[in-house]
Amino acid sequence: MVREILKFGNPLLRENCAEVTKFDSELHKILDDLYDTMNKADGVGLAAPQIGVLKRIVVIDTGKGRIELVNPVITAFWGKQFEPEGCLSYPKKRGIVRRPMHVRIKAFDRFGKPVKYRGRDLLARAFCHEIDHLNGILYEDKVIEWVEDEQ
Repeated sequence: MVREILKFGNPLLRENCAEVTKFDSELHKILDDLYDTMNKADGVGLAAPQIGVLKRIVVIDTGKGRIELVNPVITAFWGKQFEPEGCLSYPKKRGIVRRPMHVRIKAFDRFGKPVKYRGRDLLARAFCHEIDHLNGILYEDKVIEWVEDEQ
């Protein structure tokens, strides 16, 4: 089900999210709704607080398949990149953000099984961007320079 994406200014976007402790049908529904909502909005990632769910849940798809992350943690990062980012909670705005070039993360899948991922370039940016959302950090907090407004 496609849900409404909360927009800039909504106080829920600044909240720290709670750890997921139940890997059940409710979690599966949230993951499916996040993915449907992200796809409908033509995004590459979406975090649960962006749909008003204050839990540590993220979906990402940079074109190489669906990645579901429950309680994700960045375990290592290195290198740097300065690339434009957008956010589904900030329609039509983009800004240059410094992110690591490489990221390692650990998380759980929808069934509670531990998973690990390595990301570089766009995937590394997506991991960092979405995990920031879980901590109430928005990309505007890290923008070095705003770029063209897409209208």
